[in-house]
Amino acid sequence: MRIGRTADTNPTRVVVLTTDAAFEQSARTTFGTSSQIDLHVISGRLTDVGETLDATGASVIVVDLDAGRADEMAALAKLMARLGAWPPVVAVTQKFDAELARIFMQMRIADFLVKPVAAVDLVRACARVAKSPTAGAEPTEAKIYTFLPSVGGAGVTTLAVQTAMILLNSGGPRARPSTCLVDLDFQHGAVADYLDLEPRLNLAEIEPRPDRLDRQLLEVMLSYHASGLAVVAAPNRPAEMRSFDPDVVTRLLDLVSTHFEYVVFDMPRTWFSWTDSVLLGSNKLFIVAETTVPALRHAKQLVAAIKERLGDGPHPQVVVNRFTQRMFSSSLRRNDLAQALGSSFACCIPNDYAIVREAIDRGVPLDEVKPGNKITAQIKKLVLDQAASKAPAQKSAPLMQKFKLSVAK
Repeated sequence: MRIGRTADTNPTRVVVLTTDAAFEQSARTTFGTSSQIDLHVISGRLTDVGETLDATGASVIVVDLDAGRADEMAALAKLMARLGAWPPVVAVTQKFDAELARIFMQMRIADFLVKPVAAVDLVRACARVAKSPTAGAEPTEAKIYTFLPSVGGAGVTTLAVQTAMILLNSGGPRARPSTCLVDLDFQHGAVADYLDLEPRLNLAEIEPRPDRLDRQLLEVMLSYHASGLAVVAAPNRPAEMRSFDPDVVTRLLDLVSTHFEYVVFDMPRTWFSWTDSVLLGSNKLFIVAETTVPALRHAKQLVAAIKERLGDGPHPQVVVNRFTQRMFSSSLRRNDLAQALGSSFACCIPNDYAIVREAIDRGVPLDEVKPGNKITAQIKKLVLDQAASKAPAQKSAPLMQKFKLSVAK
């Protein structure tokens, strides 16, 4: 889901971040006389206040920064990844060149201005980018992709990570959709390790007071990959059997689904009290198996169990990972898999463990290790072809609502 935009009758909230006293005074003079402008000026560097900058209700954010400083550019990239598609950001710099233009385009900066900035130019830039084509529209829903293992070690995390990266880049460099990858294996989760990130989710802190869970607290618990991918992951606790209040988990997931265009869930094999609600809220549900008879048998049993439990919920599809087709071999062939799994069979993911291992060790997408590799190509075909299908997609409801439905059954 996405947050609904405020109607045009509300004041336009402009947030200005700067350490330049002259620019601050110019902004106050420019916007301070209008009753239709709600101006909020933050004095400080982006490196110091970027992570805590509150964008709630903002129509546009003006960031005055030194583009020659690597730390400020890194902080800007992190801010853009956190904000997603809204609100738009206008960058103000001392200089500008072709390389900086390319970087701003990749970050999806809405506009830029070079000092000294005329008041009329500042007003025009903010007015132009603050116009949302969906102003006043109802909130839209996130597209949720869920990966569930049929056996241990099937490669669910690798597929979930690559799917999230593909969805993140599906709109191209100019319009990258906000994407979040959520690791729901609170005991043995590996998403943060695969992406070389610090896991920041602390459900134990939220559980005593779930009402504290809002957008601001969510931002504190998000980790960001260099690609711009947002990640929700808890520190690995292999020696603890962790079970959390299902209301807290579903509240967290519902909050995530309202702030990102794409959400990818990496599910644990264990079935928890909140699992039903997650599966019910999914647009696409993939069960990941290996090319072994036990894995296929478990996948088929899991498909049947999900259909029985969820009724009219999303149709589970089986993805057979690490598939190798050899001539003159007695191993299972693709036709054997299709025959065994029937209509639930989705596709086979080729086996290329060497590039998968390198990508995991480096914390990067597979395409960065080997552009155009067969694994990524097949995942793109699985995910993007289905996203672009003319058939109406399974509509997901807010997870809190789905959770109530699952309890009532």
